[in-house]
Amino acid sequence: MNKIRLNHLLCLPLVAATLAAADAADKPVDFDRQIAPLLASRCLECHSGPSPKGKLDLSDRGRSLRGGETGPALVPRRAADSLVWVRIMQDDMPPKHPLPKTERTLLHRWISEGARWGTNPIDRFRYTTESRAGYNWWSLLPLAPPVPPAITAETKRHSRWPRNDIDRFVLARLVRQGLSPAPAASPRALIRRLFVDLHGLPPDPGTVAAFVANPSETAYETLVDRLLASPHYGERWGRHWLDVVRFGESNGFERNAPRTTFWHYRDWVIQALNQDMPYDRFAQLQLAGDLILPGVEGAAAAGFLVAGVHNTVVGGSKRMKLLARQDELEELVGTVGQTFLGLTINCGRCHDHKFDPIPSSEYYRVVAALDGVVHGERDVAQPEQAARQAIVDTQIRSLQQRLALLETRARASVLKARKKKAPTKTPSPDLPRPTASWNFDSDFRDSIGSLHGRPVGGARLEKGAVVVDGKTAYVQTAKLTKPLAEKTLEAWVQLANLTQRGGGVISIQASGGGVFDAIVYGEREPGHWMAGSNGFVRTRSFAGSVETMATTKPVHFAISYQADGTITGYRNGRLYGKAYRTGFQKYSAGNAEIVFGLRHAPAGGNKMLSARILQARLYDRALSPKAIAASAGAESEFVSARSLLAAMTANERTQHAVLGKQLTTLETESRKLATLARAKLYTVTPRQPEKMRIHIRGSVTNYGPTVTPGGISAVPGLPADFGLAADAPDSSRRRKLAAWITSPQNPLFTRVMVNRVWHYHFGRGIVSTPSDFGFNGARPSHPRLLEWLAARFTADGFRIKSLHRTILLSATYRQASRPRPLPLARDANNRLLWRMSPRRIEAEVLRDSILAVAGQLDITRGGPGFVDVSITPNNGTTYYEPFDKNDPALNRRTIYRFTPRGGRSAVLDTFDCPDPSIAAPRRNVTTTPLQALSLLNNAFVLRMAAYFATRIADDVGDDIDRQITRGWQLAVQHAPDPRQRRLSRKLIRNHGLPTLCRALFNTNDFIIIE
Repeated sequence: MNKIRLNHLLCLPLVAATLAAADAADKPVDFDRQIAPLLASRCLECHSGPSPKGKLDLSDRGRSLRGGETGPALVPRRAADSLVWVRIMQDDMPPKHPLPKTERTLLHRWISEGARWGTNPIDRFRYTTESRAGYNWWSLLPLAPPVPPAITAETKRHSRWPRNDIDRFVLARLVRQGLSPAPAASPRALIRRLFVDLHGLPPDPGTVAAFVANPSETAYETLVDRLLASPHYGERWGRHWLDVVRFGESNGFERNAPRTTFWHYRDWVIQALNQDMPYDRFAQLQLAGDLILPGVEGAAAAGFLVAGVHNTVVGGSKRMKLLARQDELEELVGTVGQTFLGLTINCGRCHDHKFDPIPSSEYYRVVAALDGVVHGERDVAQPEQAARQAIVDTQIRSLQQRLALLETRARASVLKARKKKAPTKTPSPDLPRPTASWNFDSDFRDSIGSLHGRPVGGARLEKGAVVVDGKTAYVQTAKLTKPLAEKTLEAWVQLANLTQRGGGVISIQASGGGVFDAIVYGEREPGHWMAGSNGFVRTRSFAGSVETMATTKPVHFAISYQADGTITGYRNGRLYGKAYRTGFQKYSAGNAEIVFGLRHAPAGGNKMLSARILQARLYDRALSPKAIAASAGAESEFVSARSLLAAMTANERTQHAVLGKQLTTLETESRKLATLARAKLYTVTPRQPEKMRIHIRGSVTNYGPTVTPGGISAVPGLPADFGLAADAPDSSRRRKLAAWITSPQNPLFTRVMVNRVWHYHFGRGIVSTPSDFGFNGARPSHPRLLEWLAARFTADGFRIKSLHRTILLSATYRQASRPRPLPLARDANNRLLWRMSPRRIEAEVLRDSILAVAGQLDITRGGPGFVDVSITPNNGTTYYEPFDKNDPALNRRTIYRFTPRGGRSAVLDTFDCPDPSIAAPRRNVTTTPLQALSLLNNAFVLRMAAYFATRIADDVGDDIDRQITRGWQLAVQHAPDPRQRRLSRKLIRNHGLPTLCRALFNTNDFIIIE
């Protein structure tokens, strides 16, 4: 049985095997073993399916006998009358590659014996041939974990070399080829290799010295465990994962808008890896986290689905929109298939996969499973933070009540005294004059100026009010004709319900809604009014009362914005809660506009208000409390804070000050919690998927049958039918897909991941195409080892750190990298692992290592990334241009860099940092003169060399020999040899210590892992 599986793993072509094992001429030809594989490999690519060439379908007995456009293809027992045989003898079929003599002889015998048929119809995906994979392709077979090889007579002289079972597999393969493993690497080389592999940073000299002094097995295992437990591990291996999933923080295409809230996905990946989340859970959350986990964590994890490019300019025609949507789904299906299964499922969009057993119908089943995925931003609640905020807000309300009691008594005293001084008959207050006014009695016009409105999305006038439906309806005015700084927004509004969350009554917005100030209802606090703003940058809680009356009668609400950043809310002419001070936003003429019924553009979601807006006004100044009371038709009861304190007793003033200080502290905490409780992040904004139909040859106008959500039937042991209806909701589809992909019975899921981990430790995977385990991918160099690792990974509960430990503790990993003549001649690419292949560090590791050695690395973790590009919007398109400056805020690890598509720095670009527009499961490694030049002349490198020199001088003083030793130990983890010391001394004397530091950044020892 093991021998059969090994043959499958080594991919012996089925046709050749069956022909070689053909029965003697006196025995009948076996159709299923001999003829069906031949037809599948040579004929059915053209002559099967819904539109076979020449209308000849050779996959079915009846259709074969009937033939195509030119007559019967098969005439049993009469080969000369069978058109298939005639075309074969004329070398017309197959075109370009005529059948060899052995196959012709076999086919002739079969026709002459009566063309007896077997399994009908022929499933051409069943057979692996020399031109395509079948269901018996090596990666599609169930896992069959082998027993590790025992020590034999051939391997006996290396019997003390293996440290674990990995080594036994590697040794057996080496010995079969007449090779032997390399000696162990030196402790100094090994610790550097380990640090760079697991942290992406060099070790400090003290750690190196301690390990060199005691390189015992216990010390090594302890070091491995310590490095795996460090948060630097997640930062290093998170970068590998982001390569695979094409993580980028802009949309790509010609508009390339930034995704300023997509960093949540990057942070989630790092945290999940540091927590050693089981890999099946890690994958499930990326496919359906927003459905599985409430709050930010689940939504952030699902960012995987929208990490790729997103075309926001799709043309006006229906066909162009459908085509853009199918392009996006193809890219998504390709990423899901290659990331988790190592299958290029997306190659089935226009036709059955040319090389792997994936029919086009199954491609569209996977598309159906993902059709609910849509790019967008979401405000996501974080239950734990919300619960903590609720506790703090309860404490705030208690303090407010106590303060209100003090202030109410003082206010009553002031108002009583004010009435005694007032004349008997108070004249009517003068109403403030607005800049613009909308009455909504018969039209949407500005009754004072030119800011006339126009209805959008079904907004309508009804009984002296504009009606907005909370879905699509709003009113948009002309652009401002004058700039606006201080301002007041005012409206009379009757809400359709008190449970809505986030609709805008009146808003002034610029930059297409990117900047705005608005009267908003219920967005952050249910039932409360607030001053809405872009990114909540000018938004705080007024701590006003809960709205209870706005559905039964109109409510007047106004917000004034003063130049010092003070924002004050008023309900029915009276102060609403408390004013607060924050930032201040100005608006320019010709760029800003007013909208009603919408918080800010673009329209949709909870930004829409469901209400009747009776009147609205805009003022070009911050109205006083008295003016707002007059506008609202209420007598002003405003009392200044100074007057309130003057009316209190000394004891009351002291009590008021203490309560006020406590309240300020709690309000600050509440604002922080509010930010955490509702996070805005770029992720999946799911929609109800449509019924999916096969798109004939990928056309968006020519459809075939409807398909239901499902998987790929070639994956063994798992039903490809998810048992869902064609109109099933997105939640059911993605949950089923996640369960199918991550099933312990799915051999591809585990094989692909263990191979990825191996790839990053050794520079090349057991399968050297990490995201393609299909026919066009590479064959495994150690198929039995791959099976063993996959089985072990599953048995260990999909724990990635356990897999690391198994690999890192092997003698195979600990080999030296020095080449030897014999194995180099026989296996120049080191596919048999006779040594550790030297590797150049990646661009990000290079930058981080330079910062670390220079003593400038900022290890701040998480949150929005540092921005080292200028971001220039121009006519709807965003441009990114890298810049360099001496700013400590830019010295964080490179994984925390804002990563738009385009705009990489010179160091990153020169050292092959991949473009995030496409997945990079295996990075290109080039060697160019520009790399040496950038390490010599780049401004960043020059600056860091100066910092490095300062660090050395601070550590050891002015002694040149001590400076040389310290510099070499920090940069490359060893002291210089006599020649290196002599050259270093000369360089310092002639050009200074910073020049030596720059030279050390250029050494092979710095940029190569041995």
